Amino acid sequence: MKKVLTVALMIALVFALAACGGSKNEGAASPSESAASSSAAAGGGDKGTIGISMPTKSSERWVNDGANMVKEFEKLGYKTDLQYGEDVIENQVSQIENMITKGVKLLVIAAIDGESLTDVLQKAADAKIPVIAYDRLIKKTEHVDYYATFDNFKVGVLQASYIEEKLGLKDGKGPFNIELFAGSPDDNNAYFFFDGAMSVLQPYIDSGKLVVKSGQTKFDQVATLRWDGGVAQSRMDNLLSAHYTSANVDAVLSPYDGITIGILSSLKGVGYGTADKPLPVTSGQDAEVASVKSIIAGEQTSTVFKDTRELAKVAVNMADAVLNGKKPEINDEKTYNNGVKVVPSYLLVPVSVDKSNYKQILVDSGYYTEDQLK
Repeated sequence: MKKVLTVALMIALVFALAACGGSKNEGAASPSESAASSSAAAGGGDKGTIGISMPTKSSERWVNDGANMVKEFEKLGYKTDLQYGEDVIENQVSQIENMITKGVKLLVIAAIDGESLTDVLQKAADAKIPVIAYDRLIKKTEHVDYYATFDNFKVGVLQASYIEEKLGLKDGKGPFNIELFAGSPDDNNAYFFFDGAMSVLQPYIDSGKLVVKSGQTKFDQVATLRWDGGVAQSRMDNLLSAHYTSANVDAVLSPYDGITIGILSSLKGVGYGTADKPLPVTSGQDAEVASVKSIIAGEQTSTVFKDTRELAKVAVNMADAVLNGKKPEINDEKTYNNGVKVVPSYLLVPVSVDKSNYKQILVDSGYYTEDQLK
């Protein structure tokens, strides 16, 4: 009986230890993962870990992008290492190097600076780690396999077409005063947004129906480093004091909601937003909560919505296909030349949003709740 009891106790102890070990592997993060700055190491299945490198938490959209990808990767049984560089290039490079060292299976990267990752992506290639560029094209390297983004030229077309419609330019109305803003020069998308917008606006500028009183119409004159709303506000302050002491601004081309908020702050600071001096027609991008609230309140005029839930799904499906030896679904093999190669891409369709359709596009689709927009 003593021998039987001893054997039974030993068996019970073995099972108890196995259970403890199993729970640790399935749910607990390593000390390095738990302590990582601006990172989230998520649980998942046993298919390995995906490194997700995002630019900054200061923009609402990147927070959503990261969360959406973590959710989608976990559904497929992957773990994730999500990190944010906070718009510091060196941070992002160091974080990616750390992911490579830890042996991630694949990298999904939204670059802070599209031309600063050549060396670190060589390390990824040496470790046979595939790379998917997320929303921002990674340039000057052959070591980027696929690109998931939106039709960025169309984003600009939508922004400018809204201005065209609201000012009645197609009907021959004008002239109107307009000022132009563009995105960050280290983000390849900024050029597509601007070129798309100017494909609509340039003919009206040439004909005199649109007047840029500052004379600043070239990308390098109107770019906004790091998409910084404060930088945009300062530039708008200067434009107003130099060119609009006796004239009003009728429209402002803005590529991004955060920039638009800065522009509107500048305009309201000199008296715009009254019956006698209405705010100009303004554009934006990303349908961030603060800007949608501004649209509902009648301040910002429009934004371009890019459903990051769908973009996350595209990137995750790309990654899963690559890791399973399959070719991901793509719909563009000509547009995105990064200076070394044309990167095969999947482009999603952006949508223009204003006060008339925000509920249908944003609330009814479940992207926001009505309470979030109050």
